[in-house]
Amino acid sequence: MWDYSEKLKEHFFHPRNVGEIANPSGVGEVGSLACGDALTLYIKVNDKGVIEEARFKTFGCGSAIASASALTEIIKGKTVEEAEKLTNQDIADYLGGIPPEKMHCSVMGREALESALANFRGVKAPVQEGTIVCKCFGVTDVEIRRVVRENHLTSVEEVTNYTKAGGGCGQCKPAIEKLIAGVIAEEADARKAAPQKRLTNIQKMKLVEEALEREIRPALLMDGGGIELVDVEGNRVTVALRGTCAHCPGSDATLGNYVEKKLRELVDPDIVLVEAPK
Repeated sequence: MWDYSEKLKEHFFHPRNVGEIANPSGVGEVGSLACGDALTLYIKVNDKGVIEEARFKTFGCGSAIASASALTEIIKGKTVEEAEKLTNQDIADYLGGIPPEKMHCSVMGREALESALANFRGVKAPVQEGTIVCKCFGVTDVEIRRVVRENHLTSVEEVTNYTKAGGGCGQCKPAIEKLIAGVIAEEADARKAAPQKRLTNIQKMKLVEEALEREIRPALLMDGGGIELVDVEGNRVTVALRGTCAHCPGSDATLGNYVEKKLRELVDPDIVLVEAPK
């Protein structure tokens, strides 16, 4: 049974901004009924470049409805430039987290926004680019590379959760594995080529806290857990688990296999994670 946050359920049972906009500035359509999820987003942009109204129509599950509702609430009042920076993780965070198996709903929301903004500008939407990899769900190589890069995905199962690719006949799974490996190799090469800058302890502490807030806490929150930063001394990072994580028999695995791994990816490859005494 998937664990839905109270805010996600509230946006599902009482969605905001449902319907169409007369004479919209931009319309974005993504997904298809054949694939099980479809979303149409309407935006109204004023002469100052501010999105003053946003509405949607969708066919999909509760997470799809909640994600679209959250999306419209997030972008209202933002400039077009500000809305362009929105990520699927921003939508998930706004809802207090989305079950991993339903993250494709937040991705669909982000893609609908990109399509609507492209329509507003009279250009081709990024989601329309690339070569189809998953024929069952019409997912392109461009889409897969992007979600892998933005969400630090490392497995076909994760890609399926975020895009549905690989969730049908499964014939595209080897191609997805190659795309994942390619993105990981590109990022590794970029890190090697980038000039190494020694971080101060304050700078490292800030980066650790940002990684915890953006990447790690939302994932732990889905299971009723939490984490707090206690101290940073060089590459030694001390944290305290909270909620269900604090008493979970698998807390050591959570720290070593997930939290430490994420901090090494996002902050410093030499980080050593330590749990504060309980």
